[in-house]
Amino acid sequence: MRILCIGPMWRGSNAGGLFRAFSREGCPIDVADEFYYVSLRSENRNLKIAERILRPMQETEFNNSIKKQIDILSPEIVFVFKGTFVRPETLHYARAKGCKLALFYPDVSVTAHGKNIPGCIPVYDHIFTTKTFGIKDMYDKYGVKSVTFIPHGFDPDIHRPLKVSERDRKAFGCDVSYIAVWSPKKEKYLAHLKETLPGINLKVWGGQWEKATSPALKSSLMGVPVTGDLYAMAIQCSTINLGILNERVTGASSGDLITSRTFHIPGAQGFMLHERNEESVLYYKENEEAGFFDGPEEMAAQVKRFLADDTLRERIRIAGHKRALADHSLNVRARIILGTLSGL
Repeated sequence: MRILCIGPMWRGSNAGGLFRAFSREGCPIDVADEFYYVSLRSENRNLKIAERILRPMQETEFNNSIKKQIDILSPEIVFVFKGTFVRPETLHYARAKGCKLALFYPDVSVTAHGKNIPGCIPVYDHIFTTKTFGIKDMYDKYGVKSVTFIPHGFDPDIHRPLKVSERDRKAFGCDVSYIAVWSPKKEKYLAHLKETLPGINLKVWGGQWEKATSPALKSSLMGVPVTGDLYAMAIQCSTINLGILNERVTGASSGDLITSRTFHIPGAQGFMLHERNEESVLYYKENEEAGFFDGPEEMAAQVKRFLADDTLRERIRIAGHKRALADHSLNVRARIILGTLSGL
């Protein structure tokens, strides 16, 4: 199948990883990358104001570019990853050109990223959601029945063992790390960990952690995200990698049960200590392929346990990596997705 993929391709992007997996499976692809058109990452206040003014024009240019790529590529499938800036009229244009339309939606809520996503959802021929509860949410909110659950996976180009130098260990080495955007729940869990085990070396990477108010966390906040190879490096240099899940937000019936890090951490050969729920334990055997916890108290107890037992931790880490290689790469996910798309 010839596929026009719509989504960001920056190194470490989940979208880019999946698009490359389609290519490895033999599909001719082209990519419409919103980051070439829509400026999103300025930190200067005046630039942020200018971006908000320019964004409607940038979005229009992005959608016009998609239409041109459809004309040139003549794809059988237009495959949109999240689609924050894809407009419904662009999808209608694609359908008029004979394309089937598919959405891969990776987030908890479809209403948290502007008006385009909710406006486009009824137009797609099929939707892939990385949340099991997303199937019911799509039906209850939009009447969409053609929805498939597909979990995230790790990108073998990115989330892989790297050669680690002393310089790398100095920068990223720690007892425990957490790599994600701030939220109140995450701050609560990590603050409890530092208050319970004040002597551990905890490093917290990610955006928006300037919102954190806990004094216990102040020395642990790295102040920046880590992406791409540095993300894999940070995982590898952490003795324990935490998997704390997002809480429920407006527009979703549940908080996260699994996330992309559920697969990135073992893929990069890190030891994973993950929040326990009915879904997360389906992917890795507890105490054999990953560690699990329920609530901040058990998380702290499990950190203490696994830091004290190098042999157990190493055995679990290696087994978790083997499980990820066998079952959870984006290559595996791409084959399943392509099988569904071939039937549209």
